[in-house]
Amino acid sequence: MTTTRLGPVRRVAALADVHGNVPALLAVLTDVAAVGVDLVVFPGDVTWGPEPQTTVDIIQDLGRKAVCVRGNADRAVLELASGEREHTRPRDSWMPGRHSAAALEFLATFPFSVVVEIEGLGPVRFCHGSPRKDTELVTPQTPADRFAELCEGIDEQVLVTGHTHLQFDRMVAGRRSVNPGSVGLPYHTGEPGTAYWALLGPDVELRQTRYDVDEAVERCRVTGDPSGDTIVRYLLTPPTPDEIIADAETKIFSD
Repeated sequence: MTTTRLGPVRRVAALADVHGNVPALLAVLTDVAAVGVDLVVFPGDVTWGPEPQTTVDIIQDLGRKAVCVRGNADRAVLELASGEREHTRPRDSWMPGRHSAAALEFLATFPFSVVVEIEGLGPVRFCHGSPRKDTELVTPQTPADRFAELCEGIDEQVLVTGHTHLQFDRMVAGRRSVNPGSVGLPYHTGEPGTAYWALLGPDVELRQTRYDVDEAVERCRVTGDPSGDTIVRYLLTPPTPDEIIADAETKIFSD
């Protein structure tokens, strides 16, 4: 598995699980610009949502400041587009068609993980699920023994993951486990229209940004996304963290 190494840098914004939610992404990027960072790292699942192409365009406009890690949904887009993965649901045909050829090429450049040397934190590893698989579910209650097992073979003492759409920062098995939360589709008990992200360097700051959820709902509905009703429901009444944790810690892996 490819690991890209970058840095040293002073501050990094971690924006995970955007899931094609353009209003949320734009609002968070406004806050990111206000605090000032050297890099914006996206730990996977950027386009699997109602506005894939616009999401790619926004990220590419960030230029070399943006670093994307491959998520399981990013991988799924490429597998569906190439025919490597069977189309079994309506969205499986719809999603690749909402990416230009150039956007698909962009997704194909995402490495499995990235290590960034960050002031105050040292080398920080960013991946989507875990260092061993992009579908592994890491939560605030992942047992120490499993966390130690999934970190075997890596040296970094700070691990930033996505995939579960839960924001947390904890010490476990002698390492720091961080999830910035989801920008576009968080599982939370806060107000609808809250996007979650994190600022790294010299410490870890868990951040929230408000955005216009009514705009996100309307934009989702007009795209014709076959999963639009489900996305709208999650935007307005998401599962709670306790529900997600209980399910995730039973499954361990989920695509």
